[in-house]
Amino acid sequence: MTQKQITGRLITTNWIVNLFGQGIPLLVGLLAVPFLLRYLGLERFGILSLAWALLGYAGQFDLGLGRATTKYVAECLGRGEHSAIPGLFWTSLGSQAVFGILAGCLLALAIPVLVHKVLKISPACLAETKSLLFILALSIPLVIIGNSSRGMLEAGQHFGIINYVKIPAHISIFLLPIVAVLFRAGLRGIVLLLLGSRLLATVAYFVLCFEYFPELHLRFSIEAKLIRPLLVYGGWVTVSNLAGPLLTYMDRFFIGAILSVSALAYYTAPYEIVSRIWFIPTSLMATVFPAFSTLRAGESNKQIEDLYVRSLKSILLVSGSILLILAAFTPQVLRIWLGTEFAARSTRTMQILALGMLVNCIAFVPFGLLQGVGRPDLTAKVHLLELPLYVLALWFFLSRFGLLGAALACTFRISLDTLLLFGAVLKLKFISGRKLLQKPLQRAFVTLTLPALLVPLSWIGAPTGIYPLVSSAVMAVFVAMTWGYALDTQERTLLVTSIAGFRAKFARAK
Repeated sequence: MTQKQITGRLITTNWIVNLFGQGIPLLVGLLAVPFLLRYLGLERFGILSLAWALLGYAGQFDLGLGRATTKYVAECLGRGEHSAIPGLFWTSLGSQAVFGILAGCLLALAIPVLVHKVLKISPACLAETKSLLFILALSIPLVIIGNSSRGMLEAGQHFGIINYVKIPAHISIFLLPIVAVLFRAGLRGIVLLLLGSRLLATVAYFVLCFEYFPELHLRFSIEAKLIRPLLVYGGWVTVSNLAGPLLTYMDRFFIGAILSVSALAYYTAPYEIVSRIWFIPTSLMATVFPAFSTLRAGESNKQIEDLYVRSLKSILLVSGSILLILAAFTPQVLRIWLGTEFAARSTRTMQILALGMLVNCIAFVPFGLLQGVGRPDLTAKVHLLELPLYVLALWFFLSRFGLLGAALACTFRISLDTLLLFGAVLKLKFISGRKLLQKPLQRAFVTLTLPALLVPLSWIGAPTGIYPLVSSAVMAVFVAMTWGYALDTQERTLLVTSIAGFRAKFARAK
């Protein structure tokens, strides 16, 4: 994949593919969880949730090598250095196998302590939980090795084939437990099925690498000189990966300590709703991250700027409109989903969080650019700088404003994060400030003022019959302005041709 092949149509198509890749499993999970909760019971469902969490975070044990593989292979493709790819692939795969085995052994050694000292498990579930955790320990090397192979495919922008594997693999996380429940297989059976699914996905990614990178057939090579740059890059990525969840979940511990644990529900529920929008920018960043690396290696600075601005514009129009509409209709959403009491106590909190998440979605673009051009140290340092400031903000705002203060502190931290990331990109001259002030982004912000008007309208308390009519009219104008004013001719053409391409593929599949 050379810089000439990084086209707008490719990025648009891959973004749509990744949206399906993340959205479909999310929908299946929402439907599957109530069934599993009902038939497994609270304790066994809690243990299954722990298994899901361990499977989800097992990838963190690769020390960022999956991300590093994507970055360095994308650079080789950008420079046309295909002969260097086998060394990168096998060195990364070998390193990840070692880290995976070590991580699995550490988890296996920690299981007795987890089961008997840390987790509060009833005697009836002790043996089942132990065997479940041992099976999960075996799965960690598979998860980590799969990261390296998938990273190779991402570097080549092969997201269509990746999602042929990823969508069934992620859906199976929810469907296989249902199958096991129906056949009365118990937790051991569930986790064995999940392990089998993970093994199939890892093998599939590995085999596909040889199909899309024929140079891997030429030689097997583990190069010691590559280990250091891979580990240095991956180490900074790991710092961000570890600091990110800490920053994300720290507010919940402060709420439990300063207010009460019972107050957590009134904060966590709205937070979970608005944070689901992350799948939109993360889907786009999965596509543009390797593209930034390829374009940087090919010294295509103008293409980098264009891709950066179009990415910002896309996230603003898609994520921004959804979050602003969500903020405008927060009372109705909370009332339908969680009841009148939740709507009364959590509306303002959710509205502030929605506005904060809009800012956070924008931050994905400079974050992806900095890591794509080889500066993951800056993203890690930004996260480390935020930690003590966020602690102070949480203590100050929570003490004075309660749950609303937690949302304000979260929005403050997100805004600081975004400013620092944008500042780093401008300081290093990856993007010019003039480029950000040109018409494409101006038009996106002007168009977003329409759904933004609905938020203060909801605060005023418009009559029940009028508000839906006004909202519908505003959104109709917003859609028309997005198509005719915010999007340029090239973007409209890209969207139409990408959708037409998907229709043609579905027609052929039938």
